[in-house]
Formats: sequence, structure tokens, C-alpha cells
Amino acid sequence: MAAVDLIKNVQVQAILGPQTSSEVVFVVDIGNKTEVPIISFSATSPSISFTKTSYFIRTTLNDSTQVKAIAAIIEYFGWREVVPIYEDTDYGKDMIPYLIDAIQDVNSRVPYRSVLCFSPTDEQIRGELYKLMTMQTRVFVVHMRTSLGSRFFSIANEVGMMSNGYVWIITDGLTDLLSSMDTSIIGSMQGVLGIKGYVPGSEKLDNFRRRWKRKFLQLMKLS
Repeated sequence: MAAVDLIKNVQVQAILGPQTSSEVVFVVDIGNKTEVPIISFSATSPSISFTKTSYFIRTTLNDSTQVKAIAAIIEYFGWREVVPIYEDTDYGKDMIPYLIDAIQDVNSRVPYRSVLCFSPTDEQIRGELYKLMTMQTRVFVVHMRTSLGSRFFSIANEVGMMSNGYVWIITDGLTDLLSSMDTSIIGSMQGVLGIKGYVPGSEKLDNFRRRWKRKFLQLMKLS
């Protein structure tokens, strides 16, 4: 409703956001019909594509771009089985088919998918971890929101799954926000390997940074 109000009543020329992929799907449809650009810096779902509309601009990498890096790590260490752990949301689910394909491409397999509901209780998380402990697989890829990831790793540490013999890989959604987590949570995540996007330096990137800084300073003076 906020997006509709901005477009119809405020008559904005563009919308920055919203934050989640599920919200973006709805807002992009409105933007496409009204020819108002939607610029997203946090919608990482691979199911959202700019090819479906000329009025959607994604300023971040979609989640499928990191699966080959994860698979390369799995292949290097020769891990034969991997279990993805993710939340039952568009953010959590949309990357999984790409991840499984990438894992299978390096001759590894996914014997089980560990899915947590949108807002699980501590007991539900603990129950799923106990189930994972009974399995032979000891390599896990965790893809979830920071709020859930913080609780998840705190409980994983509590039940003894952050010890030697377990391998934890987190996707860049968690890696990017590690600095915002409580120090006690960071302490429980020692040994976790995080994936993070990398943009190599270039003249084009330097020029963009200069233009952005100049424009930002101009806006600050006007305000």
C-alpha cells in the first residue's frame, strides 16, 4: 500500500527498495504497470529477474551467483555429502535448486534438506539440529536471515555441533552482516567459513565512486 501511495499520490519518479524479495515481486509489478523504476539493493532472490521488466534495477548480486564458489570449496576438500540448511521463505528457498545443481556438478550429493519455518522456536531449531547429529553428513551450508542465523548458531554451539568434525559454510547474506551480530554469537561461530561477493577494481568502478561521492556531497549541501 505504501508503494501504491508513493506512485499514485506522491507521484515519485522512482522507488528505492523494498528490502525483501517477496515484497519486491509485488512492487515491481506495480512499477512495471505505471512505468516507475524500482531500484533494489537487497532483493537477492534469483527468481526476480530484470529481464521480465525494464523497470526493475537490482544493485546487488542475486544469490545464485555464489553457488559455484561454494561448490568449488566442496570439490577441493572432497566432501561427498552436503546438507543445505535454510528458512522456508522466498529468500531461503529460491537459491536451493541452484545450490543443489552446483553440488551435484562436482560429484557430491545432497542426502537431506534441512528446512526451518519462518519463525521457529528454540526447541524447533534444537530438534532439527539433533536430527542432523544422527546423520552421517557433517558438512552444512546455511542460508538464512541474520536474525535467525544468530539464534541458529548459538543453539548449534550449545548442542556441541561447532566442534571439530563439523563443517559450516554460510552464504553472503549472513557473511555481510557478521559485524552487526553480538560478540557472543560471533564467538559461537568460530571456524565457520563465509562466502562474500567480490567486485574487482577497475577504472569504471573508480569513476562511479567519484560521481557518487560528488553527487552525495551536493545533496548533503542542499539538505
